Amino acid sequence: MREVILQIPTFEAEQNIDIDVKINGKKRTLHYRVEIIDWENEEETTEEKISVLRRVIDEHEKDWELIQIGAPLKNNIPITFRKRNESDQQNSEGSP
Repeated sequence: MREVILQIPTFEAEQNIDIDVKINGKKRTLHYRVEIIDWENEEETTEEKISVLRRVIDEHEKDWELIQIGAPLKNNIPITFRKRNESDQQNSEGSP
């Protein structure tokens, strides 16, 4: 599936975004979640920051898939997830 790219100008701690689209005449609602991951402190090493990101992604709800890791800022980094639809969940679990 092609992606829809939107610039979201303001980041809050967590944003839920619902987008209504028509694909081949059928209406679908796409659900996105932007989460801001704060670094524990500015002195963390790159490896420590990567470890934090891995933990957040691994522990995230399984019905959401990682879409994008944004550009890191001094104190945090945005991560975007998209809610899987039922067929996506079945395919990721190995079901036909």
